[in-house]
Amino acid sequence: MATFLYKAGRFAFRRRHFVALIWVALLTLAGVGAASAPAAGSTSFSVPGTEAQKAFDLLEQRFPGMSADGATARVVFKAPKGEKITDALNKASVEKTVKELGKGSEVSSVADPYQAKAVSKDGTIAYASVSYKVSSMELADSSRDALKAAAGHARDAGLTVETGGDALSTTPETGASEVIGIAIAAVVLVITFGSLIAAGLPLLTALIGVGIGVSTITALASALDLGSTTSTLATMIGLAVGIDYALFIVSRYRGELAEGREREDAAGRAVGTAGSAVVFAGLTVVIALVGLSVVDIPMLTKMGVAAAGTVAVAVLIALTLIPALLGYAGRTVKPAGERSKLLGGARAARKAKAATAGSAPSATSASSAASASSATSASSAGSAPSGTPAPAGRKPNMGTRWASFVVRRPIAVLVLAVVGLGAAAIPATSLELGLGDDGSQPTSTTQRRAYDLLSEGFGAGFNGPLTVVVDTKASDDPKGAVGKVTDDIKGLEDVVTVTPATYNKAGDTAIVTVVPKSKPSSASTEDLVQSIRDKGTEITTDTDAKVLVTGSTAMNIDVSQKLNDALLPYLILVVGLAFLLLIVVFRSILVPLKAALGFLLSVTAALGAVVAVFQWGWLAGLLGVEQTGPVMSMMPIFMVGVVFGLAMDYEVFLVTRMREAYVHGEKPAQAVVTGFRHGARVVTAAAVIMMAVFSGFIGSSESMIKMIGFGLAIAVFFDAFIVRMAIVPAVLALLGKRAWWLPKWLDRVLPNVDVEGEGLRTADDDGRGRDEDDRELVRA
Repeated sequence: MATFLYKAGRFAFRRRHFVALIWVALLTLAGVGAASAPAAGSTSFSVPGTEAQKAFDLLEQRFPGMSADGATARVVFKAPKGEKITDALNKASVEKTVKELGKGSEVSSVADPYQAKAVSKDGTIAYASVSYKVSSMELADSSRDALKAAAGHARDAGLTVETGGDALSTTPETGASEVIGIAIAAVVLVITFGSLIAAGLPLLTALIGVGIGVSTITALASALDLGSTTSTLATMIGLAVGIDYALFIVSRYRGELAEGREREDAAGRAVGTAGSAVVFAGLTVVIALVGLSVVDIPMLTKMGVAAAGTVAVAVLIALTLIPALLGYAGRTVKPAGERSKLLGGARAARKAKAATAGSAPSATSASSAASASSATSASSAGSAPSGTPAPAGRKPNMGTRWASFVVRRPIAVLVLAVVGLGAAAIPATSLELGLGDDGSQPTSTTQRRAYDLLSEGFGAGFNGPLTVVVDTKASDDPKGAVGKVTDDIKGLEDVVTVTPATYNKAGDTAIVTVVPKSKPSSASTEDLVQSIRDKGTEITTDTDAKVLVTGSTAMNIDVSQKLNDALLPYLILVVGLAFLLLIVVFRSILVPLKAALGFLLSVTAALGAVVAVFQWGWLAGLLGVEQTGPVMSMMPIFMVGVVFGLAMDYEVFLVTRMREAYVHGEKPAQAVVTGFRHGARVVTAAAVIMMAVFSGFIGSSESMIKMIGFGLAIAVFFDAFIVRMAIVPAVLALLGKRAWWLPKWLDRVLPNVDVEGEGLRTADDDGRGRDEDDRELVRA
């Protein structure tokens, strides 16, 4: 692979006009497709296999036009202090608002609070229920605007008016966060490369990749029912890996220049070595994202596949467009460190080799060769793990000094790092999962204020009513079965109200609404749902009537359970496939095993930090967390997917450089230091960029987005700076040569992908001409 990518990199460098034109054409084509494609609403939401979804589907069949899974809103009215909501003037304002609420084309029905008896016992609070024909994710912005306007008119009349329900749910805007992340990334890249041009290349290519990916998603959104939320994950991950991959290749290119290579050859070698790592790092991310299909939630599957496609585009751009742009940049991209003495010595060595090929060395060439040998020795000396002085005038960089320290004291570093991560992971043992409702919103939002008003007037459980569907089609006594269901539910704990049954026209299906005592996100409400389902099983046995529990609260419970059940299979699939992939990359058993175990440490510690902040309330004020509660159910599986992909990026880029040094003859401890000397600064820069991007989301008013931003940022910190920078070198130092052990039978079976670029060195040793390589690539 390294040889092929080397040729591809040199080809892209030389034929840069052709390569750049292709990518510009693809970006233009995707942009035109996105602009001309029909506007697509948000994707429909369904959770196959859950009881709540089965009940929704049954209601669609038995109650045509009911839109059981349609959006809902509750407009809550509270009378001024000392007045009643039933007073004439206040009642007139409420009724006028109800008429206004019913005018929308997407509105299915509006319940007048006075006719529906939706007035609190003390007469101060009332609410109007609004049902829509489409789900909250498909609701048009005009319908939301009309809802807000109607509430505003009632507010102008002197009433306190707040609106709750999922009708106001929208995809959070993250544009500002992305801009902040890109700005911080630019600063880090400038510091890393010391050049605006070199820093600009990763940003430019990442934006091009995200532009192509998101435009393609937009163009296909209507045809594939992708929706507006699908591009969110694609943008986040595409931007992250796009910067990372370009960063590593540009850094390797500057390193090759510093070793004295011509620019075209340096571009080829950067793609052949770092590019090989990019390919396999990209594959691990793709595996993690496509693996989200295991959860069997269509929306999540589409988001994962779309993001995986954007990652694939980022890989292709890094392998082709980066070397092409390096060709355009020319000498504005400087060698790493500007090591002029080594640069001159290496060039002298190449000239000496060319001059003496096939003939005896002259005195002049011998002198040049001696100079080159001296330079090479100096370079090798700079990689010594400890006790070896650096060449004159060269101070070991921070990565070299840190790796040398770890190699000298591996046990102490390993114990400290593992204990630290273990301590951070302790709160994860108290992890409680759930899906947020309006009660988890900031108190500044109308949804949260409506939630509090309903709790004040009708009780906490009123915000999460349960819909019990009774299918009596197979029952001999339909009404008797429904009556038994109603009586049994009334006898359960934590039940406040059970409404009379509502039948469909055929009389074979009934709906019973149950209001719990406890709030929707509480464990008591979850227990109540399970108790009703247990009673339903008994009733089915006795009467042949089927009992199903649904509604937003039951759906949230089912989604949480589905995500919990899918976590272990997903983890086994993703880690297992990546483990096999890393065996091929590193030709080792222990290195991939160490990578997987290190990831589990970092993700568990990150979950512990999330629990400490969002569930226990530690540092909640500092991070703007207004309401603590259960951790979002999607958080563990989301973190596993995203963090695993990024963690394996850092693992591949850092350890392949160690593997490269080891294959080229360095001792195991020396190879660890060499890997850090070349890769630590770049991996650190990549991690800081990712942390900056994810931290930008902590400022969001949406608790879910805030939690995701914090969780991903702290996970990247743990993985990059503790696992990859401390545990990895410590473990490799302790294992020594055993780290690179592979059974002989497996070595014969595995394909040799040559990530470390040994084939490139062999070609140099054989004296193969570069022009011959290029002609071969063109012929291919």
